[in-house]
Amino acid sequence: MKKLTAKEKEIMDMFWQHGPMFVRDLLKLYPDPKPHFNTVSTQVRMLEGNGFVCHEAVGNSFRYRAAITEEAYGKSTLAGVIKNYFDNSYLSAVSAFVKEKKITVEELRDLVEQIEQGK
Repeated sequence: MKKLTAKEKEIMDMFWQHGPMFVRDLLKLYPDPKPHFNTVSTQVRMLEGNGFVCHEAVGNSFRYRAAITEEAYGKSTLAGVIKNYFDNSYLSAVSAFVKEKKITVEELRDLVEQIEQGK
């Protein structure tokens, strides 16, 4: 799955938080100064072309919605990081967190315990 740019992520966050919307509804969520309607419309259509958004026709307009969940996007992003930076090894990724002191040995033990209880 393609990684979202900052502007694309901003739009997807709006869909994930507010549900299906028309482009004019998206514009209302932006702070001032608001982007131009055509700019947002183009970005939404690009998201649709990349499979992140889909639409339904309502009258002579389109109502757009997220085609993937935020959770699914997050999982694919994490999988990409592990593939590209840790040679597709989740163990290497966890080891890096331990080495960088981003996770403690005690937290790691708790995680193992949770996994074992889930069996």
